[in-house]
Amino acid sequence: MTKRSAILLLPLLGGCVAGAGPGIVAAPRVTYGSVGLERVNGQTAAALTQLFGQPDADLREGTARKLQFQSGICVLDAYLYPSSAGAEPRVTYLDAREPDGSTIDRASCVAALTRRDGGK
Repeated sequence: MTKRSAILLLPLLGGCVAGAGPGIVAAPRVTYGSVGLERVNGQTAAALTQLFGQPDADLREGTARKLQFQSGICVLDAYLYPSSAGAEPRVTYLDAREPDGSTIDRASCVAALTRRDGGK
């Protein structure tokens, strides 16, 4: 291949660059901090029930537990795991979403759920 033919191929190779095609932009990943989650992180199931009322779902798998709390504003999933064998499971992770599945700030969801009356 001559230098001249290689130069002629450069515009064609430009389309082979890894990434999205022209006009396609990936949505930015939304990240949320833990500010406003102090009332929930590290809490037991009993403390969550006292704060939010009875959970709308209570799922267990082995020593892990997931409590789900819902309102008209959001759905909060609290994942509880024991820190060691025999220890009481505590919240180690939270996930929140709007009822339609859209993202929502976890702290906003916690605040909304603490204002609901007696659970559901």
